[in-house]
Amino acid sequence: MAEHVHMAVYDTLADWEVGYATAHINNGNWQREPGRYQVVTVGASREPVRTMGGMSITPDIALDELGAEASAMLILPGADTWLAGGNGAFAKKARQFLEAEVPVAAICGATAGLAAEGLLDDRRHTSNAPEFLEAFGSKGAALYCDLPAVTDRGLITASGTAPVDFAREVLGALELYTPEVLASWYKLYGLGDPAGYFELMGEAA
Repeated sequence: MAEHVHMAVYDTLADWEVGYATAHINNGNWQREPGRYQVVTVGASREPVRTMGGMSITPDIALDELGAEASAMLILPGADTWLAGGNGAFAKKARQFLEAEVPVAAICGATAGLAAEGLLDDRRHTSNAPEFLEAFGSKGAALYCDLPAVTDRGLITASGTAPVDFAREVLGALELYTPEVLASWYKLYGLGDPAGYFELMGEAA
């Protein structure tokens, strides 16, 4: 049975921020163990949500059905609802995951929710700007890194303008690819270098 990577879904979810990660988790090409992981969506309830791009998603499970022991990772996309102080239950679930040493990956607005929960106070992290996080109560300004994506002690954070860098950290944490394949993957998708494509095709041959 495939291990589950859980992705939070809520109204105004920013579609583009997680597409590289989820598509390549579910796509077996170039993977060490094709089919090892399956993306499972989790909502506050099982009621449909509508993304920022206008797509309707019906969650596979509700948040109260999710336990860290049944998950390989929790992915938290950005959304306008984070900026309005919503999704607090997802931030609390992220705390449970980290305490259980199960990775959490948050991008853009979701990092604001983690800041409000105090999860960025003692970990290296990044976001859209340090001032953005401070507005949500972050006390970890000294640990802020001016980078597209950062991983520290099981927590991945990223700017909303860095979906490929975010995906690279997610795929790396899951050990989905060998380091060589991940480097080629990023060469193609992150740097736009056609050499990455031919390297990946060589892996598939």
